[in-house]
Amino acid sequence: MATSYDRIYAIVKQIPRGRVATYGQIASLAGLSGHARQVGYALHALHEGHDVPWHRVINAAGRISRRSGSDYDELQRILLEAEGVSFDGQDRIALDRFGWRR
Repeated sequence: MATSYDRIYAIVKQIPRGRVATYGQIASLAGLSGHARQVGYALHALHEGHDVPWHRVINAAGRISRRSGSDYDELQRILLEAEGVSFDGQDRIALDRFGWRR
């Protein structure tokens, strides 16, 4: 039986290039409704060399969640922009345009 982290990773792997999903959306799809933070914990626990496109997961406001003590938020933006995802003047991603619909 898959762990909750395994289910989260399997869902995140389905997000296509140039699309984003929210932590809450991933939680719901993984059968963990109401546990958006668990998605964040799972993504934080990824080991080097993984193939999970963690950068495609953002918060419900359409923004990259800032991580204290790291520059992953900057890396996440670079990776998303390289896939064609754009940000508005308030650093938001238009979920109606770039949001993943499963």
